[in-house]
Amino acid sequence: MNRSITKIKLRVGDNVMVLTGREKGKTGKVTAVHPMENKVTIEGINIVRRHTKPNQSHPQGGIIDTTKPIDVSKVGIIDPATKKPTRVAYEVSKDGSKTRVYASSRKEIK
Repeated sequence: MNRSITKIKLRVGDNVMVLTGREKGKTGKVTAVHPMENKVTIEGINIVRRHTKPNQSHPQGGIIDTTKPIDVSKVGIIDPATKKPTRVAYEVSKDGSKTRVYASSRKEIK
């Protein structure tokens, strides 16, 4: 895959909503960010079942549920004021510090 690495504006702990796909409308917290793949892992979203043979870590074997990463373009951070998904923007203050803000309301992300 010849993809350019883009800066992911979401961080671990952000509350996001899935915008497209089979999980559309579901919300969850970001648990991991994968900038090389341009994906994020969200708790409770995109769970896949894997059939495994018995091994050291799973002596019983069987079907194991794992959470897979989802593309960043398919999720949006939830603005707590409107309870709707939005994009992340940046604002530079006079002293030169850069802060993340919600693109719709321009309020600072905590």
